[in-house]
Amino acid sequence: MNLFLLNNKKTALILFITFFCFQNTIAQEARSDFWNRVRYGGNLGLSLGDGFFSGTIAPSAIYEFDENFAFGVSINATFNNQKNVYKSTILGGSLIGLYNVFRELQLSAELEELHVNRRYNVTLNIPDDTYWSPALFLGVGYRNGNVTFGIRYDVLYDKNKSIYFDPWLPFVRFYF
Repeated sequence: MNLFLLNNKKTALILFITFFCFQNTIAQEARSDFWNRVRYGGNLGLSLGDGFFSGTIAPSAIYEFDENFAFGVSINATFNNQKNVYKSTILGGSLIGLYNVFRELQLSAELEELHVNRRYNVTLNIPDDTYWSPALFLGVGYRNGNVTFGIRYDVLYDKNKSIYFDPWLPFVRFYF
């Protein structure tokens, strides 16, 4: 009877080690497959003018579920300064869905939420302004490899609150 229990313990140990190694191999393959489907991109912006400065950094990442559909996230940080007029800090993020109708034609939907903080020069007697600015962009673009050129429209556009001048915005999107 003791020999039977000893053999069962050895068998159980061998099965446990085999199972652990098998699970570890599957986990590594799954992790590798996940990261092979992640693409990184983003936006860098710089605008200079007579007493004006604007800088933006907006890194993003998408996960490609298949050749047609991808979903991702982005964060955004922008600083604007018009000398003797105002300074603004804009922080936020977005969720983006991409659908490739065929290889060259890409449709997109992006929900963006930005926190805007504007501080005006005290001599202008304009109160500081802090608010959230939502945007829902629907876009279409021509895709060539890692680059997509297109146009998008903000269906939630509010000319008094949007940080964009117009609801129609051209875009260039890169993902590597």
